[in-house]
Amino acid sequence: MAITIDEVVSKLKQGNDNFVADKLDGKLQDSTRRDHLTSGQAPHTIVLSCADSRVVPELAFDSGLGELFVIRVAGNVANVSSVASIEYAVAHLGTQVIVVMGHESCGAVTAAVAGGDNGPNLNTLLGYIKPAVDACGSGADLADIVKKNTELVKGDLTSKSTIIADAVNSGKVVIKPAYYNLGSGKVDFL
Repeated sequence: MAITIDEVVSKLKQGNDNFVADKLDGKLQDSTRRDHLTSGQAPHTIVLSCADSRVVPELAFDSGLGELFVIRVAGNVANVSSVASIEYAVAHLGTQVIVVMGHESCGAVTAAVAGGDNGPNLNTLLGYIKPAVDACGSGADLADIVKKNTELVKGDLTSKSTIIADAVNSGKVVIKPAYYNLGSGKVDFL
């Protein structure tokens, strides 16, 4: 049975409320669910999240196996690999909601603010975050830069991908920027 976009967002919010209240339901995490998923997947949500070990989307949204299609990369950036992964889920799995989730005390954003030479690979990654740093200006609060980054990544997803842009423009997919609070576990949708 199909679930609407509004129902997906409500499910995410309820799951996060469960997580914050320490009342995870743990459903859809057993051998029956694993067996059910051997024939395919139909996740309702894509989560582009930071690779930070303190940020675990499956727990933060109290989700079971097969519900979330999670891409984790430092700074939750829209690089070629993360965009391609999202395109796959949109085009082939019918996923309706994309959450771009930054978080409190993000090390990648902190490194982008600090600047300097971090080596070619990390410099490339931090280059994706620099527009948020520049947009917020010198002396901006880290949380504001993280939030700006999620908003800019939302735009990057549609500007870098006709697959994602077409799905968003047709109303089949929505992109929700979000901010994860480390201490409380609360996800604020922006």
